[in-house]
Amino acid sequence: MPDKNNQNNSEGASGGIIRRVLNANPDLLVRALSAVILAPVALALTWAGGFWFAGLVLVGMLIVYWEWYKIILQNTQRPVVLLGYLFLLFIGFAYFQAQPFWIAGALIAGAVVLYSAGGFDRISRWVSEGFVYAGLTFVSLLALREGDEGLFFIIYLFLVVWGTDIAAYVCGRSFGGPKLWPAVSPNKTWSGALGGVFFSSLLGMGFVAAVGGSQLIWAFGLAVVLSAVSQLGDLFESSMKRRFKVKDSSRLIPGHGGLLDRVDGLVAAAVFSYVIGVVLGGQLFNPNAGLMLFAS
Repeated sequence: MPDKNNQNNSEGASGGIIRRVLNANPDLLVRALSAVILAPVALALTWAGGFWFAGLVLVGMLIVYWEWYKIILQNTQRPVVLLGYLFLLFIGFAYFQAQPFWIAGALIAGAVVLYSAGGFDRISRWVSEGFVYAGLTFVSLLALREGDEGLFFIIYLFLVVWGTDIAAYVCGRSFGGPKLWPAVSPNKTWSGALGGVFFSSLLGMGFVAAVGGSQLIWAFGLAVVLSAVSQLGDLFESSMKRRFKVKDSSRLIPGHGGLLDRVDGLVAAAVFSYVIGVVLGGQLFNPNAGLMLFAS
């Protein structure tokens, strides 16, 4: 017969570990619940594509812009920033009309209006940069999803970015070592950063192989770059919040902070992918043709 004392001791030890984890991370349950609710919705809309994904990215673009200028302005008021929403909505309209010159014009005009309305000061420059950041986020993610093998590429991108975050956390906790950039993000280490790059690149290459792609070396190399870029995007947002003495971009997602806190790495990797795809011969509305990641 099993020893009840040993069983009770084991259960007590397990409970003690769980309690210690929860005490060390008081928001863990809230974070987990938020992820369980929101992640499947986002993935389902991404899978559906078309109108559904466009709506997801459009709403995300507007939220990112809102969080950005809330970080910059904090408790001050500049009603002119509301014009940014009109320019962003026009960018969405121009995208669906397949008018790249309208998109470029709206990005430039919106940035100039927001910058000049504040007297070309430091704060208005940051606000205008946030507008451009949000607009490029929309165009990049939508073009990558709607381009050749768009669903596969977006999944690849998600795996690389999410794999980077998870592997960097695990490797950083496991190996420790020198800090990556302590003035900006005191918990990040070089071991975490390098572990994130390595394991996410294997994950990205494995996915391409699993769906029948043959460009495995290219898949690995691109993932290395995208992983590094996503970490730079994360560090950039962290440095911006430190500059303006803000902990989270907002309290929109319980336990996680704001949307910008969750997608900073994804945005950087998506914009970089879009630019590289176009430079390598892809089209403005089909950058994937230049990336040729899933070519047989």
